[in-house]
Amino acid sequence: MKSLLSNLKISVPDKIYLKDPESSKLGKRIIEHSILLIDKIGFDCFTFKKLGVEIGSNESSIYRYFESKHKLLLYLTSWYWAWIEYQMVFTTYNVHNPTKKLLKAIEVVTKTIEKDDTFSHINEILLNKIIINESSKSYLTKEVDIENKQGYFIVYKRLVKRLRDMILEINADYKFASSLASTIVDGALHQHFLKAHFTSITDCDANISPSDFFKELAVNAITITK
Repeated sequence: MKSLLSNLKISVPDKIYLKDPESSKLGKRIIEHSILLIDKIGFDCFTFKKLGVEIGSNESSIYRYFESKHKLLLYLTSWYWAWIEYQMVFTTYNVHNPTKKLLKAIEVVTKTIEKDDTFSHINEILLNKIIINESSKSYLTKEVDIENKQGYFIVYKRLVKRLRDMILEINADYKFASSLASTIVDGALHQHFLKAHFTSITDCDANISPSDFFKELAVNAITITK
């Protein structure tokens, strides 16, 4: 899968950025160090001025790529979901049994992330932590409906729809396929957060993973209505 992914570019909606950060060394440094800095100090404390210090560049140079830190967070979340989508597609490509296909897809979406050396300027483990802790700030805004119409969340929605379609392959009459798919995608982030911080209100631990939970939840929900 890594060799296949190496030949593909992770595509992010071009309206999110002013200049594609993948097109230059500086742009890649902006992405690389924004991940490191947001993980270190949190998105609320993150500024382009602080990022400029980290990369040894003027703050104004960062604004040539992104008009705001909100747009940068949108870029990071879109890149992450596109990366997850590619993994899902390749992992399930030759799986013909609908149930096995769904279970593999859920594993990709909900698993603990490992480093992918295909993208040397992106630490996927730290990016996953940012998605868990900060991604809701990309859409819990007054502008969410406008940004949705402009296609900022198209990658995220496409991933959910892929999962929905796999659910319907198993049971075409299941009435809540979209709701279940979005619950799996977003719920996995929440369960990883609870596992790390609020252990008393989740069953996920060293022995039970969010993947285990969502696989059982999905299969039971789909098959019980057949």
